Amino acid sequence: MKKPSIIKLSILGLVLIVLASCTKDMTKLNDNPKGPAVVPGESLVSQAQANLANYYTTPDVNTNIFELIMQYWAETTYPQETQYILVDRNIPRFWWQALYTTILKNLETAKQLIAAEDIKPVPGAQDPSTRANKVAITEICEVYTWALLVNTFGNIPYTEALDFTKATPKYDDQKTVFYALTDSLDAALAQLDPSGISFGTADLLYGGNVTSWIKFANTLKLRMGMQLADVDPAKAKTMVEAAAPGAFASNADNALFKFLAVPPNTNPIWTNLVQSNRDDFVPTNTLINQMNAGEDPRLSAYFTFGPNDGVYVGGITGNGNTYVNFSHVTDAIKVPTFPTLLLDFAEVQFFKAEAVERGFNIGDGDARSHYDSAVTASIVYWGGSATDAAAYLAKPGVSYTTATWQERIGVQQWIAYNLRGFDAWTSWRRLGWPKIVAPSSAISATPVRLTYPDNEQTLNETNWTAASAAIGGDLVTTKLFWMK
Repeated sequence: MKKPSIIKLSILGLVLIVLASCTKDMTKLNDNPKGPAVVPGESLVSQAQANLANYYTTPDVNTNIFELIMQYWAETTYPQETQYILVDRNIPRFWWQALYTTILKNLETAKQLIAAEDIKPVPGAQDPSTRANKVAITEICEVYTWALLVNTFGNIPYTEALDFTKATPKYDDQKTVFYALTDSLDAALAQLDPSGISFGTADLLYGGNVTSWIKFANTLKLRMGMQLADVDPAKAKTMVEAAAPGAFASNADNALFKFLAVPPNTNPIWTNLVQSNRDDFVPTNTLINQMNAGEDPRLSAYFTFGPNDGVYVGGITGNGNTYVNFSHVTDAIKVPTFPTLLLDFAEVQFFKAEAVERGFNIGDGDARSHYDSAVTASIVYWGGSATDAAAYLAKPGVSYTTATWQERIGVQQWIAYNLRGFDAWTSWRRLGWPKIVAPSSAISATPVRLTYPDNEQTLNETNWTAASAAIGGDLVTTKLFWMK
């Protein structure tokens, strides 16, 4: 029999030594030395805020088509979204998943992690006040996101939605969810301590400034209160009168999310229009004609001239429009760092004008003064001056006294909500202005809700069927509980 060589025996011995040493703790092979074993709650809040700003702002037709529904933008080559064809790209599914999985799940997990952190006896560290502020701010972000969901679909999974043991969560009644959110918002507001600290730079909206979050929460409460004005005036009055004094007092308070210059943290408008080198959108004649008629000073901030200098030209919603024949979004909007507004002072003033008209006691000014302040705030934010605003407000088609308050507020809020299609959609559904006419090529009336995701029909059929019946049918024309 041939004996093994010395080299082979040496290699065999080395292998046995290595294997013997590995058997001491084989589980360490699963460890990633460059990855954290535990994710801090603060990091999850940062990620959720970034995701919220991204999905709220993006013009990606697979996720967010509210700018198209509200006829700010028309499409060029592929006009199906402006024809309200929602299922080809599974738009409701992607919007639903984005809010649930990348925002709410992160926030809920962050809240649990922060609440469970040890209280350290170090000044300015995780003392009870700091922890309470962090939890409250996280809760406010959750309320904001839940409101997007319930205002999109109606009845939604809520109490069982983020529980991984509930593979088929039940749907909760939309009114019950909405009122629960107002309670959560009140509880978070009561928990905030402006003398304390919170997230610091991990808070991508206000840098941990608790006073700013108190104003944000009151502004959100004001907005949610006004949503109830037609269906529960008493509740709306209580909420609005409580929130109005503490809401944003100037543009300096605006909830401004600042994107970065380097992907993947750039403004998604730049990502979709510039980085992807696509010419998919032009402004609509619905908006351009309205702004042209009033010689709106924001025109040059919103759009470029069309093919002929000095003339703004909009495309036709529902049609395939030739890109070079129309005005376009300005270059200033298409930079990577262009910020997005999640809440602003202009809408506070519009809500206050409406509150006065509805007989709510907000204690500071008449409806016209708040309306004028709202329009001025929007024009100044977009680079105009108070003088520009005054001249604009003097025009017959803009002046507050020349039409019903619903028309004046509804139309001007729509113009001010440029690039904030979802909020414009909510305002239009409440006030009925501007008069959005579905294009002749549309497959339905202008949607007042999105249908439930298609995979809910297969993966959660029983609960989807019950929810659809409860709201009056899973249709884009089914009104939500707060709509007149």
